[in-house]
Amino acid sequence: MTELRLGFHGSDRLPKAIVRTAGLAPNEVELVQYDVRDPFTPLRTGRLDVMITKFDHREPGLCYGAPLAVDPRAVLVGAGHPLAGRAAVSVEDVAEYACFDRPGDLPAEVWDEVVPPVTPRGRPIRRDFELTTVAELMRVVAAGAAVHLTVASIADVAPPAVRVLPVPDLPPARVQLTHLPDPPDRVRAFLAASSPVVPA
Repeated sequence: MTELRLGFHGSDRLPKAIVRTAGLAPNEVELVQYDVRDPFTPLRTGRLDVMITKFDHREPGLCYGAPLAVDPRAVLVGAGHPLAGRAAVSVEDVAEYACFDRPGDLPAEVWDEVVPPVTPRGRPIRRDFELTTVAELMRVVAAGAAVHLTVASIADVAPPAVRVLPVPDLPPARVQLTHLPDPPDRVRAFLAASSPVVPA
């Protein structure tokens, strides 16, 4: 019986690991993919009980838990892209290519962590492409028109025509649970039982 609706974006590997460490069976939690263009409406309207957020979100009226994991940084490139053969890529190299702009209502300060406006050496990163859906993003990247700074876990959902390369000179994304104030008992119990995880 489903007791909890847990929102996530991208790969479901980390959400499943969080559920396991909290001691819940898979059938006790419904994993719900949320749209990164409007990430918080499902939580605010009760369609989600709790959600996984990455990076340093500080949305007004929401509560954020302690970090449960980190997601290393990566860049998506097409299989035929000049960077595709590398073992790792510097964010300075990414500045040579078009990237994606902030999707929808995702907070601007969070997108600045995902796709920094400038590199550590001060080179601007061009945000030339609108980010709509993951499928469309992957299509644009596979075609070689743009690259995308993201997190390593996206490799779980990337198609064969897209390479996922580590970006070691960007800090990893912190991963935490986010919920409304004064959550019901079942959410409080889940939050209390959750602990840092290393996904399999």
